[in-house]
Amino acid sequence: MPIHKSFATTEKPYEETSETRRIEKIRVSSGSAAVLGITPSLLTAWPTTIYLMTFLMGKCTANCSFCSQARDSHSRTEMLSRVTWPDFEVHRVVRSLATSRLDPKVKRVCIQALNYQEVSEDLVTIAKIIRSRNFSIPISVSCQPLKKAQMQKLADAEVERIGVPLDAGTQAIFERVKGKQVNGPYDWNSHHKTLLEAVQVFGKGKASTHLIVGLGEKESDMLKTIAWCVNHHIRPGLFAFTPIPGTALETKDQPTIEKYRRIQLARHLIVKEQVDFSEICFDDAGRVTDFSVSSKLLDRTIESGEPFMTSGCPNCNRPFYNEKPSGPIYNYPVKPAPHEINEIRRQILREPRVHG
Repeated sequence: MPIHKSFATTEKPYEETSETRRIEKIRVSSGSAAVLGITPSLLTAWPTTIYLMTFLMGKCTANCSFCSQARDSHSRTEMLSRVTWPDFEVHRVVRSLATSRLDPKVKRVCIQALNYQEVSEDLVTIAKIIRSRNFSIPISVSCQPLKKAQMQKLADAEVERIGVPLDAGTQAIFERVKGKQVNGPYDWNSHHKTLLEAVQVFGKGKASTHLIVGLGEKESDMLKTIAWCVNHHIRPGLFAFTPIPGTALETKDQPTIEKYRRIQLARHLIVKEQVDFSEICFDDAGRVTDFSVSSKLLDRTIESGEPFMTSGCPNCNRPFYNEKPSGPIYNYPVKPAPHEINEIRRQILREPRVHG
């Protein structure tokens, strides 16, 4: 059930200062809007993070081939991945956020950013508006590469962590889907540099990146990039490619669930430092053939269900962000049920070899 159905009309909106840019609207993911009581919903899984997105009339200045917000896409402007993001007045959202601290489901706020000239200022302003209501919930920001000084301003505004999405598992794929080959503003090396600087600003484990499985990479490619992230104290979140109508990749298939499960499991083992990337074995096609851990550890890890849940920031579960409720479920928003674990086990063990 929504945490409340109406808003007090006597409450004053946030106060602007000379240090903030005026922001009138903000986008809210449909699931988050339901949790906040702004819109009705029949959700079967509730988000534990409130997802916001900077508002812009028109599209992002970037041109990522998989993104509905890309400059050349023909997708609806209120879409991001499979999710709709209606816009609302900022003060309305902020009031509902202040009330949401009473709801135990709400653990975090994540501010997503389109790419445009004033975006870093807007991100700081949104964070300050939330904090002006004495709202102590952790704030994450997911954005394009910023300068180190701009990231420091976010940290000063009490943003707890930042994410800069690499998306691609290799430099060649990066260039093909969001870099020079699509006339995008992004550069593989600059992304890496920003992530390393983000660790310096926010601290170890508080810089993150998103990686999309299914853009043409081998399993070994993706796991090598995941290992780089872990070795540099960057938290790698995993998502499955989702074809969106109106994007350049609208006809591309999603990755096989078997490939995704193997990468999920190996990612978990690498993040938990239970195996080193160099120890994992691959076949000539780059598929995992041996996780190089004991059968007991492998079984216990699969049984926990944790590797197969959404792997973004802490308390990020993003229900149905890259899958339909009818399945297949790539990232579970809650711990998989026993029958789902059994199916996951069948998907993974075809038969990867294990030690012991």
